Amino acid sequence: MAVAPAVLAPQTFIPKRKGTLQAELIGAARRHGRVAYVLPGHGDALVAELSEGRPVLLLQNLGTDWLPRWHYAVLVGYDADKNVAILRSGRQPRLEMRWQRFAASWQRAGRWAIATLPPQAIPAHATADRYLESVIGLEAAGQREAAASAYDTAIARWPEEPLFWLGRGNAAYAGGDLEAAADKYLRAILLAPRDAAARNNLALTLADAGCLREAQRQLERAADFAAGTPLMKSVDDSRERIRSQADAGD
Repeated sequence: MAVAPAVLAPQTFIPKRKGTLQAELIGAARRHGRVAYVLPGHGDALVAELSEGRPVLLLQNLGTDWLPRWHYAVLVGYDADKNVAILRSGRQPRLEMRWQRFAASWQRAGRWAIATLPPQAIPAHATADRYLESVIGLEAAGQREAAASAYDTAIARWPEEPLFWLGRGNAAYAGGDLEAAADKYLRAILLAPRDAAARNNLALTLADAGCLREAQRQLERAADFAAGTPLMKSVDDSRERIRSQADAGD
């Protein structure tokens, strides 16, 4: 769904700073169900997004290193014949800037740029680790359904990455779909048998489904792999919860 600038402005503007920080832009995108992916700092990544028909939000420094003038703009096109970047900049719907000048202003601003994508899309130059970070941020913003869709998209792209299966299982569990959650956790375990988090979460899912014996077996395996790590606290908490469920069933 398109969101009008008038709706977004109060969500991102910081009066004391008389402007907006990158974190506010990323947070606003996530709250509206978009995957906010910070792009790698090279021009090829920008052009690749444009070739997919996806504009890029970026930061420029239109001043100098010692007297900066920060400015957000949206890169909407690149004319290779004229070697110009095409921007939506301020109140200008189409600003053509020589690519070298544009690249220099972007360089002075730290080469920061984001693609704000629907959960069904992945940036052309995406890496699994960076995309996972983006989806976790979407989940943390309370966009559970959008995050689940993004995990599905990631699994289609990187089917051998266990953390995407784990994340998809967590989304299913949060939505009350125990069967789907158990299936996703098992897939994560097949890819990473020593993943204590996946086994811990599978144990909780099985316990909720009434399979207490198998839940306890999985939890003991999780405890073996979590020993000496911060995750052990979660495993101990799960052990108490499953023990309480078992006692209640006696």
